[in-house]
Amino acid sequence: MPSYGFLSTHPPTRCGLATFNSSLAAHLTADGIHGGIVRVTDRDDDQRAGPDVVHTWSTRTPVGWRDAAAVLNTFDVAVVQHEYGIYPGADGEDILPLLRRLTVPSIVVLHTVLRQPTTRQKSLLEQIVAAAGAVVTMTDTARDRLLVGYTMPPDKVTVIPHGAAEHVGAPADRRTRPHLLTWGLLGPGKGVEWSLRALARLQDLDPPPTYTLAGQTHPKVLAHQGEAYRSGLHRLGAQLGVAHAVDYQDVYHDQHTLGRLIRSADVVVLPYDSREQVASGVLIEAVAAGVPVVATAFPHAVELLTGGPGLVVPHQDPAALAAAIRRILTEPGLAARLAGRIRPPAADLRWPVVAARYGTLAERLVAARASVVSAASA
Repeated sequence: MPSYGFLSTHPPTRCGLATFNSSLAAHLTADGIHGGIVRVTDRDDDQRAGPDVVHTWSTRTPVGWRDAAAVLNTFDVAVVQHEYGIYPGADGEDILPLLRRLTVPSIVVLHTVLRQPTTRQKSLLEQIVAAAGAVVTMTDTARDRLLVGYTMPPDKVTVIPHGAAEHVGAPADRRTRPHLLTWGLLGPGKGVEWSLRALARLQDLDPPPTYTLAGQTHPKVLAHQGEAYRSGLHRLGAQLGVAHAVDYQDVYHDQHTLGRLIRSADVVVLPYDSREQVASGVLIEAVAAGVPVVATAFPHAVELLTGGPGLVVPHQDPAALAAAIRRILTEPGLAARLAGRIRPPAADLRWPVVAARYGTLAERLVAARASVVSAASA
């Protein structure tokens, strides 16, 4: 089995990319398979490195990509997480010389594929794909965007879904009122204000629902704006008269606690403002846990929920959000029907299955490279 070097943000950094990389690395290096993390850190990150971190690439280090590449070259395969704002340089362009310096096959995981990139972003992503051994998107929508809007070979792009933890069967807290849930790191664009306005429209239900908002403010938002967004949500809840029904949990839950919380929900609400989000770990976790979802029409939600395990509503429309939630809470049998429409099956979204698909892709790259080396030396 090949050994794996991972390049990404990584815990104790708290962001979706770090959480994804931590889960993928843990499952790809299970059963004694060798691996190590090259962790990317920013100025405000907790700089303490965990035992699985073999090198830290600080964004403040000039040409830090050189040492990062050297460490990744000690493994058989490099697995690189890509977002425009993670790496140094304009649009994170320092990832490109790193990829070109690698002597081992690389898998680049694209967490964002913009429908309308800038000229620089488009050129950079095309060059990243050219330098990579293989590219992974987490949705068909993202792959289609790549093939239509960018210049690249289709056979280089593989779709592997975002992984999900095993929450089915986790104990659920008993509640006497319908429970709505949103979780994840907070900041402008999360759209929670629309959920609060929808909640105000549902107070005529008997009993009226409660709403849990679980998650700390995103570290980058906290560094630049403080708790302004969270404070605004508290004020809005009070103005709408629903503060008593909202549980604001300023905490980053571990998997066990999060699993209990998800399983206690009647509806997961994802009111995101983004029209570009092609991958959502929160969405995958909710769907895999069998909880109905009401989400705005961001691309991943449209792909996964249309005709599937949830309802999609327009952006920034609290009336539509409330109407969809009301349907799930009051229409007989709807919640059960939605929970039974998971595509792909929930089992295919579990991290061990998802990691195995990465492993198969990595082995294919290693075998292809060995074949080329063998032919060259013949």
